[in-house]
Amino acid sequence: MGFFKKLKEKIFRIKTDDEKKLEKEDKLEEKKAKKLTEAETKEIKKLQEVEAKIEQTKLVEIEKATKVEKFVTGLAKSNSNFSKALLDLNASTIKIDETYFESLEEILIMSDVSLKLTNVIIHEIKETIKRQGISDKNLISEIIVDKMFLLYANQDNLSTELNFQDGRLNVFMMVGVNGSGKTTSIAKIAAKFIKQNKKVLIAAADTFRAAAAEQLSIWAKRVGADIVTAKKENQDPASVVYETLEKAKKENYDLVIIDTAGRLQNKVNLMNELEKLNRIVEKFIEREIDEALLVLDATTGQNGISQAKAFKEVTKLSGIILTKMDGTSKGGIVLTIKDEFDIHVKFIGVGEKIDDLTEFDLDKFIYAMAKDVIETSDLT
Repeated sequence: MGFFKKLKEKIFRIKTDDEKKLEKEDKLEEKKAKKLTEAETKEIKKLQEVEAKIEQTKLVEIEKATKVEKFVTGLAKSNSNFSKALLDLNASTIKIDETYFESLEEILIMSDVSLKLTNVIIHEIKETIKRQGISDKNLISEIIVDKMFLLYANQDNLSTELNFQDGRLNVFMMVGVNGSGKTTSIAKIAAKFIKQNKKVLIAAADTFRAAAAEQLSIWAKRVGADIVTAKKENQDPASVVYETLEKAKKENYDLVIIDTAGRLQNKVNLMNELEKLNRIVEKFIEREIDEALLVLDATTGQNGISQAKAFKEVTKLSGIILTKMDGTSKGGIVLTIKDEFDIHVKFIGVGEKIDDLTEFDLDKFIYAMAKDVIETSDLT
């Protein structure tokens, strides 16, 4: 039995019938047994503080391990394809020559790394090999993984925290095509803040699809968020947003999340609509919108890149949410998006559960994508 438990039992023990008899027989002894010395009180306080710190450290470590596990599980397909292809290439390669680099180019492109970025990665690998005189294939694999990390980081601030501040009304706008996972992403972000005891209000501003508001209402109820929907079919989205902001201000909400239409087939109308919504929000809160997040389906590959390009042309984006990462074997889309548009991926979706929208972490992402390569390298 630990010292802390012994001390607690000594102080807070339950008295038996025999002890009660002894109390009657010897009141003086009973008083002595009950009395806590000042030293004991101080010792208890110290032990409680130590125990609390140990427990907090354990919780932090468990949380870190859980996040790594989520990345590894969610990116299992990407790891399997990328790592297997690279390990197979190493196993079949006798000499590091142009044939090797042609095969490496194919592996990267098949992982949804753009041709432009693939060329940069291969050029830098060649330079490093030449400069350091490396011929070990396992070391080259390490260099490949390092370059993927460094090219994404590029000396940038890699913070993926959402721009949320206590004590004010925060507004996030979500954009993305239908079917990208926008509705569930809104619900998952709402749930994230509701868990932090924040009041969340959703604006169902995609008024041209009745199903959009219905789905969003179901998700809002599920996570405990409130929602404002259109009063009539094809209502002006701007009026829904304004009504939401008015309600949020009056009832002291912490966060408004705005759903928007994703009709890329008519970019002019979409651009005008998003510009109008931005103006309304910025006039109301007297600053720029806090977050404009693009939701992309990672399984769409290069089509997702085209969507990112189109939305970047019609609105100022602050970050990207990549959904369905657990359903793709091509994790390179993360690197391509950062390289093409200089926009950080802030969250990735790695499952269907409400807490499966995971804050993007570059270290964990690279580890999960190239797990087998990294672990094989560690063994050699």
